[in-house]
Amino acid sequence: MSQTTKAKPARTPSGRSRRKGAAQVDAADRVAAESAERAKRQSRGSANEVVIGGRPSADLLPTEVLADRRSRRVVRRMWAGVALVAVVVGIGTGAATLLAGQAHDDLTDAQNQTLSLLQQQATYKDVRDTEAGTALREAAQSVGGSTEIAWQPYLGSLKSSLPSGVQITGVSIDSASPLEAYAQADTPLQGERVATLTIDAESPTLPSVPEWLDAVKGLTGFVDATANSVTLDETTGTYTVNMTIHVDDAAYDGKYQDKGE
Repeated sequence: MSQTTKAKPARTPSGRSRRKGAAQVDAADRVAAESAERAKRQSRGSANEVVIGGRPSADLLPTEVLADRRSRRVVRRMWAGVALVAVVVGIGTGAATLLAGQAHDDLTDAQNQTLSLLQQQATYKDVRDTEAGTALREAAQSVGGSTEIAWQPYLGSLKSSLPSGVQITGVSIDSASPLEAYAQADTPLQGERVATLTIDAESPTLPSVPEWLDAVKGLTGFVDATANSVTLDETTGTYTVNMTIHVDDAAYDGKYQDKGE
């Protein structure tokens, strides 16, 4: 009796083996795709370059590695910029501190010099007070004497201008003061005046009034003159003339004014 043997069916790969093979194929495909992309970029970058006899090369690194390298270069550049900015700020701060120190030293020196000058001035306080008092008195004299007229020599000039035999018997003077302006005449065609002299003069003969008026025109500061009246004293036979004379600021003696003015 013959014995027949059954042939064993061939083993089919398991599911795990199939998955492993598929993963390897996918990885190989990705590597191939990345290599092709890098080769394409390199070919675009060196399209105008022709290399003869060069060694073929291929960049098989994953894109993640290249991106990581680029990000590291960017980070290094950023840190280098930060370090440069820090150095510049440090230099600027040091320079500002140095300038501030120099300015403080200059200010201290100036304050010390000012204090020294004030101390030196304090030793001459009495002299300075005396000078100030003298200047104040001189200013007061200049203001108080600004309207002063030397009347004694002025009346002497008036007397000498009158005809011989004529004597001055009375004088009335009204002059300006340094505190109040002198009143001017309301009558038109009369000049400005700073003083008025009213005199009484006696003459043994009938006086010639026009000659008297012409004679007094030579007085310093003369403005005008008017004969108010001529009277005869019958008991003595003498004539009395009343005359008004106006003078301007040219008659001031200027005794207290500075010589440089």
